[in-house]
Amino acid sequence: MNTTSIDFQPFVDWDNSPFILFDPTGKILYLNNSAEILFGYVSKKELYDLALTYAPQNFGYKTTTVTLTYDTFNFYAITVGYENEEQLSIRFYHAPRIKNATPIEREKFATTDINLLLEANIALFQTKNSNTLQLLTDPDLPSLKIDQNRFSKLLRKVLDAYRASDSIRIVLKLLVGEHVIIDGKRTPIAQLSIEANGRYSDADGEIRTLAEHCHINCSLGERSIKLDIPLIQ
Repeated sequence: MNTTSIDFQPFVDWDNSPFILFDPTGKILYLNNSAEILFGYVSKKELYDLALTYAPQNFGYKTTTVTLTYDTFNFYAITVGYENEEQLSIRFYHAPRIKNATPIEREKFATTDINLLLEANIALFQTKNSNTLQLLTDPDLPSLKIDQNRFSKLLRKVLDAYRASDSIRIVLKLLVGEHVIIDGKRTPIAQLSIEANGRYSDADGEIRTLAEHCHINCSLGERSIKLDIPLIQ
């Protein structure tokens, strides 16, 4: 197959694995969308120094198993390589997600359009708060089975953490290439990300508990909350 005419950049752009290309001085020549998000939690210098540390001694590529954690990002390995002296690349590999040990009782869950449920809880939040809010969702996300009452309570607690925040940004998207193992099967994951200039942390304990009961992985940052929601069918 002749691959010289194929434009591979869109595949790299939307790869869930962060990929960065540096020049010899540490200037960024290219980064994909995932790497752009990663730079919200770690400096350019730190990642360039990491690439230098794990670069092979000669032209080529080297994959190294190394545990790296940057806020909600957890990686188990990186590949660093170069084919000339002008470009140095680094690619990160996400650590596998641990499945929830609590049995999932599907018969007690209701089939739910997550977009509609999210929008309903945002509307309720906005009846009491006038914060500027930006919402980006994926209309193609499939319905899932979930405990609607607990999940709505979780959403209300999460949104309430931003009751005094400005310019709240909410994004609901499918995590392409990621999954969690449930009942021996791969289950795709949707991520709900809420971020602002700051938030209250007084209900973090309740948020963690509710998320666990909904079989949702929860990451609580200084300004952000991320919910990784298995799309249980």
